[in-house]
Amino acid sequence: MTSARTKFLIGGVLVLGTAGYLMATSIKETGMYYLTPTELATKLDADPGFRSSGVKIGARVVPGSIQRIPGGKEYAFNVTDGAKVVPVVYRGIAPDTFTDGVDVVVEGRMGADGTFQATTLLAKCASRYENAPGQGDQKYKQTPGYKAGTRA
Repeated sequence: MTSARTKFLIGGVLVLGTAGYLMATSIKETGMYYLTPTELATKLDADPGFRSSGVKIGARVVPGSIQRIPGGKEYAFNVTDGAKVVPVVYRGIAPDTFTDGVDVVVEGRMGADGTFQATTLLAKCASRYENAPGQGDQKYKQTPGYKAGTRA
């Protein structure tokens, strides 16, 4: 009896150990931390070969810097972490929440000219939505079809 139980326990430990090892190595290989513009500049100064590496940058869009290139699907804008500004060019469809001052994560490579060539653009949205200051629900009450005292 004890030999069957021992074999079962050894088999269970091997299966769980293998599964744990595979999970840990896959997370290490696929996990990608994003850099701030200052961290990116530091890495580029230390290793110029880093330009050819794919990287993610997390920063805020500089207000007034968004330019939509004629033709529709190309955007040029600047991102900053408050200390360093990085010019970015993105080709593709921008998310609806992509506006001035929004936090973004861009993925791509730093070009030789110092412009970040983004292949992916993610715009962060607010975690909660609030009424505009001083408007309360007055704007909603002016909507056609609003009836006071009724619930949807």
